[in-house]
Amino acid sequence: MFDGFTAETLARIQFAFTVSFHIIFPAFSIGLASYLAVLNANWLRTRDETYLILFTYWKKIFAVAFGMGVVSGIVMSYQFGTNWSVFSDKTGPVLGPLMAYEVLSAFFLEAGFLGIMLFGRERVGDKLHMFATTMVAFGTLMSATWILSVNSWMQTPAGYGINALGQFEPEDWWKIVFNPSFPYRLTHMVLAAYLTTALVVGGVGGLHLLRNREDAPARRMFSMAMWMLIVVAPLQILAGDMHGINTLEHQPAKVMAMEGHYDSHPDGAPLILFGIPNAEEKRIDYAVQIPYLSSMILKHHWDAPLDGLDTIPDEDEPPVAIVFWSFRVMVGLGFGMLGLGGWALWRRFRGRLYATPLLHRAAVLMGPMGFVAVLAGWITTEVGRQPFTVYGVLRTSDSLAPVSAPAVAASLIAFIVVYFFVFGAGTVYLLRMMNKASATPRLGLRDGPIRTAGTTPIAQTNPEAIPGE
Repeated sequence: MFDGFTAETLARIQFAFTVSFHIIFPAFSIGLASYLAVLNANWLRTRDETYLILFTYWKKIFAVAFGMGVVSGIVMSYQFGTNWSVFSDKTGPVLGPLMAYEVLSAFFLEAGFLGIMLFGRERVGDKLHMFATTMVAFGTLMSATWILSVNSWMQTPAGYGINALGQFEPEDWWKIVFNPSFPYRLTHMVLAAYLTTALVVGGVGGLHLLRNREDAPARRMFSMAMWMLIVVAPLQILAGDMHGINTLEHQPAKVMAMEGHYDSHPDGAPLILFGIPNAEEKRIDYAVQIPYLSSMILKHHWDAPLDGLDTIPDEDEPPVAIVFWSFRVMVGLGFGMLGLGGWALWRRFRGRLYATPLLHRAAVLMGPMGFVAVLAGWITTEVGRQPFTVYGVLRTSDSLAPVSAPAVAASLIAFIVVYFFVFGAGTVYLLRMMNKASATPRLGLRDGPIRTAGTTPIAQTNPEAIPGE
């Protein structure tokens, strides 16, 4: 199956495969944890039962997604020892403490309060339950902070020295943690997580509105998701622009690959919208481009010069085709999110937000696109860093453990089989949970119909008919 592949190529494929499965769950749980905190706070503030219904509905989905994220993340740590032991040895003095901080300050925080958030409302009271929910949301953000610090240091290393053993040795932890690309990457990733969650929530809300336009919880979740899109999507585009300028400063070869600039442009570079990268001839075939726009975007001047890959040694060039297309997928989906949010805003002002089936179908179609955008962004970032694991300092070929290609191939096949069965089943289960209409929670404190503000009764709190926590 993998005849002709080197151990390095197989190890890279294996890590890419496992991290691709893993990254979609934290991207979802980061945004969903914050969404749960907002729902819970609104329930305590207004006592509008719709918020409580949605909190109970989405917390179960969060629990499954969180568990799948934890399981998929464990596997990656083992690969550092099996396939990338040289990388672990050389970067361990810097990256090891950062990973430990993530576990101690973030994951323990999430896990410690998760049980209270899921099962503790009637046991600890509303205030402590709200505190626990907030801590879970804060923990997910802290976890993202440490992980993005690790990844950003690999992209823009700073604050280190090299000891006699060839290891990276920390000299300034402030510069290591807050390396040059860290603020931009953290902002970009957190906003991506919020957009991913908003698309999922909006897609689920749109699905249930297509079935029942009067479904009060579906209306509320769809409305909140569309507000999030129209607010966060423009911020993400702005953050992406700032991130691109930072990347041009510190990783110019990556930007050259993203833009498809094989040649330098001393009098202003065009923005290549589409084309086919030709690695042999070092050009973009059938390019559709807008003159000078790339210089305007990256340097904010129409005629600003931009270097091309002709200034980079061939052995230091990233794979252009992959980076070129993954970047366009990410950007295209970003503008699609903005378009969906703008469409919803227009229908809201027209008083037709819940009476536009075409909009609801578009929301369902866009539901998984946040995950696609996150994966495309990750591919752009990681493949664009090649051929280095620590940019400009440690090459990928020098980071590999002394493993044979057949051994890596065997473990890769095992991962593929197990992941598709385990996480395939988990994903199907999540989709089935989302497919069900919002259920009314058993409060245990009152009888009679549960009402939402300005609506008719949604359901009767029958303990035998409605599962409790």
